Amino acid sequence: MTSVQDRIQTSSAMMLRELKQFTHHIALERGLAENTVSSYGIDLARFVEFLEQRSIQSFANVQTAQILEFLAMLADMGLGTSSRTRYLYSIRSMYKFLCNAQISEKNPSELVDLPKPERLLPEVLSYPQIASILEQPDTTRADGLRNRALLEILYACGLRASEACGLQQRDILWEAEVVRVFGKGSKERIVPIGTTALSWISQYKRLARALWIKEDSDTGDTLFLNQRGKPLSRMSVWNIVHDAAAQAGISEVHPHMFRHSFATHLLEGGANLRAVQEMLGHADIATTQIYTHIDREYIKEVHKSFHPRA
Repeated sequence: MTSVQDRIQTSSAMMLRELKQFTHHIALERGLAENTVSSYGIDLARFVEFLEQRSIQSFANVQTAQILEFLAMLADMGLGTSSRTRYLYSIRSMYKFLCNAQISEKNPSELVDLPKPERLLPEVLSYPQIASILEQPDTTRADGLRNRALLEILYACGLRASEACGLQQRDILWEAEVVRVFGKGSKERIVPIGTTALSWISQYKRLARALWIKEDSDTGDTLFLNQRGKPLSRMSVWNIVHDAAAQAGISEVHPHMFRHSFATHLLEGGANLRAVQEMLGHADIATTQIYTHIDREYIKEVHKSFHPRA
């Protein structure tokens, strides 16, 4: 896990110490997942940079007005309601810890409120668009084989980018044709995978991954590697998806759109909502239900075409 010190190069000694205490608390005592701890660290590092620009050297000296100003700055930078809400949650969590630990006497975030994030319909690719993107990697090259295998499993299993990066070779259960996925909070789920994706993963393992194993590197059992033999990063996954989509003539595509498309295409095909919930790893079925709204235009077209009085 990237240390707080790596994220904050110029922060005051006091704020650095307080932030490290908080991240140690959520990692060790609360047992939050590494990616969650990292997200808190990134959010709070930006908050610290903002405070330093105003010559504030301790979280205990922050006022409610400064938190409001910080959130307004994020809005000016183009961050949506949901992103700003996440920042506020990070700040609130830290101050709750600081108050409990008697590091700060007050919680300036208590009076700060944001509307609930709007539940926007997710962006979804059509199946022809997905198929076109999958065809783009040059599979005569080792990195092309990896990229094809990665794209296939993102769509075949509806994985988050972080989940794909964390996949181990032992998580592919070949005979059962399922993948063991560790999602948010290290929660495990089992997702079916088709023979096409399995075939590309097999080719990648045999013809590409084996070439990138370095004697002096600790790659472990991680499935997707870069050409230096290191685990593939989430940014690399983003770039692979973006570049393949651009080659297919489709702009503004990110890895989560594969997950959205996976869920939508299953439901359009008649899949049970509970089954899709399980495959996505959603704790609340209300989160999955958003995908049932995407196909309303199609339903309206069916009604218009076939109802005698439409």
